[in-house]
Amino acid sequence: MRADNRKANEMRPVTLTTHVNRYAEGSCLIKCGDTHVLCTASLEERVPAWVKGTGTGWVTAEYGMLPRATGTRTDREAKKGQTGRTHEIQRLIGRALRAAVDLKAMGEVAIKVDCDVLQADGGTRTASITGGFVALALACRKLVETGVLTKNPLTTTVAAVSCGICGGEAVLDLNYEEDSHAGTDANFVITGKGGLVEIQGTAEGAPFSEAEFLTLLELAKKGTGELARLQQQVLEAAL
Repeated sequence: MRADNRKANEMRPVTLTTHVNRYAEGSCLIKCGDTHVLCTASLEERVPAWVKGTGTGWVTAEYGMLPRATGTRTDREAKKGQTGRTHEIQRLIGRALRAAVDLKAMGEVAIKVDCDVLQADGGTRTASITGGFVALALACRKLVETGVLTKNPLTTTVAAVSCGICGGEAVLDLNYEEDSHAGTDANFVITGKGGLVEIQGTAEGAPFSEAEFLTLLELAKKGTGELARLQQQVLEAAL
């Protein structure tokens, strides 16, 4: 058993609460254990310059952490400037969400998904992708209902989860304590159809083997499968 009494292949409790923002076209508050992220999806007034004139749409993301999302206060990035970590994470979120969208079906419409970490205990980027998809799906639904889009451009769901090797054992959904001591940690982004969107894996000490990687992949498929089913249930309930 792990420190929080979970089995190696067990996720933290996950909840997805929709319609938590009255202004955004789509919104979702995801809680994955003690990691809480507010995700909002907004219609943008125009597509980026490199997309304009192509007849296709665009989905992008922004990510940030509140000053007391962690145990020690950090200054807002509006004050000190965006870090490389933030830039990398929001690009990851954008790539992940676009994997679930037929951009040509959007026409020249852009949607931006904002992911604001209210509280962090590991897995903020993976939670942002999972919750961000729900916000995006709600926004697409609303834009169809209001005539902005002619059809829903979503082609699948997408979710993400972390895995790692802690104390020689492969485990699913690392909290901060586990992540900070893991010999290997990885993030997996997987669609509801089983497609691999992105894998980020790092050995902190000794290299990990192919067999260990495949074990982590199987754990990730289990975790994202559970998340995909939860996403579908929440979206159906939000009709």
